[in-house]
Amino acid sequence: MTLYSLSISSPNQQYVQFSVIFESQGEQTTICLSKWRPGRYELGNFAKNVKRFRAFSMDGKPLKLDKIDSSSWRVETESEKQFKVEYAYYAAELNAGSTFLNSEQLYVNPVNCFVYRAGEENESCEVKLNIPENWKIAGSMPEKEGRMLTAESFHELADSPFICSANLDVQTYVSGETTFYVWFNNLKNIPWERVIHDFKAFTDRQIQSFIEFPVKEYHFLNQIVPYKAYHGVEHQKSTVILLGPTYDIFEGVYDDLLGVSSHELYHTWNVKAIRPIEMFPYRYQEENYSKLGYLCEGVTTYMGDLYLLKSGVFSLKEYLREMNAQLQKHFDNFGRFNYSVADSSWDTWLDGYTPGTPGRKVSIYTEGCLLAFVMDVRLLSHSNGKYGLEEFMKRLYFNFALAGKGVSEEDFRSLLVEMGGESMNELLDNYVYGTSPFESILTDAFEQIGLELCHEPSRKYSHSRIGIKTLPHGSNHVVKAIYPGSPADIGGVMLEDEIVAVNQHALNGELDGWLNYFDNDQKVLNVMRGGALKELHLPEVQRPFFVEYRVEILETPNHLQQKLFDHWKS
Repeated sequence: MTLYSLSISSPNQQYVQFSVIFESQGEQTTICLSKWRPGRYELGNFAKNVKRFRAFSMDGKPLKLDKIDSSSWRVETESEKQFKVEYAYYAAELNAGSTFLNSEQLYVNPVNCFVYRAGEENESCEVKLNIPENWKIAGSMPEKEGRMLTAESFHELADSPFICSANLDVQTYVSGETTFYVWFNNLKNIPWERVIHDFKAFTDRQIQSFIEFPVKEYHFLNQIVPYKAYHGVEHQKSTVILLGPTYDIFEGVYDDLLGVSSHELYHTWNVKAIRPIEMFPYRYQEENYSKLGYLCEGVTTYMGDLYLLKSGVFSLKEYLREMNAQLQKHFDNFGRFNYSVADSSWDTWLDGYTPGTPGRKVSIYTEGCLLAFVMDVRLLSHSNGKYGLEEFMKRLYFNFALAGKGVSEEDFRSLLVEMGGESMNELLDNYVYGTSPFESILTDAFEQIGLELCHEPSRKYSHSRIGIKTLPHGSNHVVKAIYPGSPADIGGVMLEDEIVAVNQHALNGELDGWLNYFDNDQKVLNVMRGGALKELHLPEVQRPFFVEYRVEILETPNHLQQKLFDHWKS
């Protein structure tokens, strides 16, 4: 057993003090810190936050150690049966996957900051928390007397975040055989009846789909912040959600709370149980490359929102608003012509969570979501409404997760073709592993369930006529996207150009107003680039560029469309 002790004597300095007792592995013992965290498939290099890493015998004698790579230390343990490691971890970043300390809370994602013995990830663990008496503890690890948390293995510990704070509030509900805890940190006036009703509704519907829930207890750990924020991270027995601003949680941000909560709950089956074979088990010291990111995140994005519709928490209008957002992100990303979603899955380890090189890649979330929708409709159509993606995922759960096996690309393909017919091979080859445009498969899928994919030129002049998307910066606008072949592109506009004037007229925040005013005139943009003022002449091109997409309901669907629609949303 590995024994951890955490102290926070000076929370204003934001260093968490660790003391860890290990069993020796012989004359030398290798101690590691994870290089990444499951749920975010990129290197995190958490060792950059470690200070004063030292090792001692149990009687306090310093032991020689060497750092042998970016996140591993070799300790000369000689004849010691046990030894102690001490270090400080800087916890100054607050997001759904981080570790954070201040005077009001200790929030720990253990995979960030708990070291372990190489090759001993199945060793049981205990964690002693030296925290203020009035602080509560929210998390999935069992608590023993004396503020002691327990985990059956390092894998469980690494996957069990917890929050310690005096400002925690909690309510519970039961679905199936599982008790669900909904925690809020730093939030007052919670409308619990509304929250529990909605959470139980989408939870019940998800469990109905899979028949069972993988664990007996589950925790929604909601970190509420006073600024705009949206982030969630999945774990087997819990999720951490960062959301803000505080005043808007149950108003404008409530749909986001429901959406991210349903998404992360679905991950309990998909990713934490149904897992790509390359991540079975997780290897914390190296990249876990896989081309199934669209299964991990795309299917979860699609099903998380769809269950809000199926459970009655979202109306069809609310659901389609989320679908419209995915469509817009897809069609605005010109990387769809250059890189497949399967290859983009592999490259999350390279630049998957940043915009990256313009037009190079796509998103496993967005493109994966749209492909999951197409797969769902094709399965429903092929089976005459008997089953869809719900049944497909249930079979993955029972045939692979419960059998203790990871899912390979061939496993995924074989089951999809078995359930959906040979057309699924074409879908995978051309749209998952290829870069064929999505327009036709999306149009067809929507039409089969009585919906219509519509589009029209963007209502913003800068989008549709000039071919740029911008963000305000003071009284000016900064260019964030350029449509290839548009007047902006031909005229030499560059990303991050700061537009200060149109035809020598200062914007004062009104880019589209001035562009509309000079609609019939030659347009000249004055931009600040690298500290120098540039004058860019834009050609006239008589066609729209950025287009707005939306899904509408057919007024008179036929019998088959209505039948498949009813199966799809029920």
